[in-house]
Amino acid sequence: MEKTSSTEVSVQDALPTTQPSDLEAKQDGGGIVSDAAILASLGYKQEFKRAFSPVEVFGLGFSIIGVFPSIASVLVFAIPYGGPVALVWGWAICCFFLMFIAFAIAELGSAAPTSGGLYYWTWTFATPRWRNVLSWIVGSSSLMSCIFADSNSIGLIAGLAGVDWGCAVQVMAAVSISTDESFVPTTGQIYGLFIALLICHGIVASLATHVIARLQGFYITFNVLLCLAVIISLAVATPSDFRNSASYAFGGFTKLYDWPNGFAFVLSFLAPLWTVGGFDTAVHISEEATNARTAVPWAIISGVGAAGVLGWAINIALAFNMGKDMESIVSNPIGQPMATILFNSLGRNGTLAIWAVVVVAQFLMGSGSLIAASRQVFAFARDGALPFSRIVCRVNPYTQTPVNAVWSSVLIALLFGLLAFAGPAANSAIFSLAIAGQYIAYAIPIMCRFLGGKAWKPGPFSLGRLGLPVAVVAVSWMIFSIVIVAFPAAPAPDTEGMNYMSVVMGGWVDGSSSASRKHWFNGPQTTLDGGRRSGPITVSNEDSVSSQSDGEKRRDV
Repeated sequence: MEKTSSTEVSVQDALPTTQPSDLEAKQDGGGIVSDAAILASLGYKQEFKRAFSPVEVFGLGFSIIGVFPSIASVLVFAIPYGGPVALVWGWAICCFFLMFIAFAIAELGSAAPTSGGLYYWTWTFATPRWRNVLSWIVGSSSLMSCIFADSNSIGLIAGLAGVDWGCAVQVMAAVSISTDESFVPTTGQIYGLFIALLICHGIVASLATHVIARLQGFYITFNVLLCLAVIISLAVATPSDFRNSASYAFGGFTKLYDWPNGFAFVLSFLAPLWTVGGFDTAVHISEEATNARTAVPWAIISGVGAAGVLGWAINIALAFNMGKDMESIVSNPIGQPMATILFNSLGRNGTLAIWAVVVVAQFLMGSGSLIAASRQVFAFARDGALPFSRIVCRVNPYTQTPVNAVWSSVLIALLFGLLAFAGPAANSAIFSLAIAGQYIAYAIPIMCRFLGGKAWKPGPFSLGRLGLPVAVVAVSWMIFSIVIVAFPAAPAPDTEGMNYMSVVMGGWVDGSSSASRKHWFNGPQTTLDGGRRSGPITVSNEDSVSSQSDGEKRRDV
């Protein structure tokens, strides 16, 4: 049994001796009451207003994926590595394996729906010797110069930076088209717009929960209609010069770099991996959702599934209607491959009309990304894991939202954006970093669930015996993906062509290891006693066998 200091609060003393599933059985018609009790069984008091319906939880995750604007942002990472084959079959292969990750995360989210999600699950299921370190790695990165991020937050905030950078580039592309390509934006101009977008998103993410929740219905409708509009307009309006045969759309292969064909195709996976991401969005909003143990897993699964199908349809439409000159699409003065394809098909006015809608959709993505990132930062600060935690984790009494966490996330995203000044290749580091950071954070708790030796108490959504094989496939795919996104765009890169993701992630690992040795983080801490933190919540060996006795404790989930 692990020793406990005098300041630590045991599960038995601090928390109800019931499981989330037990509490659900006792609810008396009040989903909100049951959700608050379930959260208490996980060690936390209810601080947010639960205003998200199950459909709105799905809406937040789906809007963050933002199928078409995301594809538009990363098309430059797909076309040079296979052309139509990369778009159609690269997308299909990735989405097949991404569903395994969605199922694995959904099962954990149903068992323990809390804003901390990934690092909380890691601490819950890892062995006593490793739980603090692993939870810290999932939950935190280096604290150099008092700048904080975590492998989950680093993925979420880097994702936010990527979304808003993509939005800034899209706005500049619209300006370029409207000036007949005479305007070519500088990196400084794009960064200035990037700052303005982040500030706008900070304002939106600071709004009251019920306002944010009601926006999700509009987000869902807007994104679906945009996808359908693009597919139909390309099919109807594309000139014959740019129409491709079925054999080319499904089998044409073109590469612009000197990688071997097979490896070039694999490198194109960065596009779908970036687009269909943020599986944990619903988890981070779970403390603001009604019926969270059911709403969270189905939001994850349906969000990934819907995005996969819609995205595949868009990529097929592009493959049929983008012509065969891949180099001209990538190198066009417009500076945005998707805008170039639309320009060739729809002309100047048609492209500007569609592109205006794309920019709005990308903006909506950014607001959702910041909402998810800020809730993760809030949760980590609530457990005392960040510098200035007591300030960062404060909930605004008027809006009942973590306003300080919102603006902390904005600050970190601004710093990530500075990578763009390192050169064009550094832009891809923002996208690669988002993928690698999130996959590290996803893989560790999934592995800990099966390797940590703790009892497993499933929620309403359970894979049963399929849980282990699904987890094996999910983790294997994530490890493979992390390796792939670390590669540079072309072989033998120079300083400007280097993929800086490995440098940033290396610094994160080193900082995380140093911080964990200094015992900065002692695990999730209860907030049930009225104070912000009452000390770490410890789990004894006796607590770990709760499913076999009537002494069930919350840490067995």
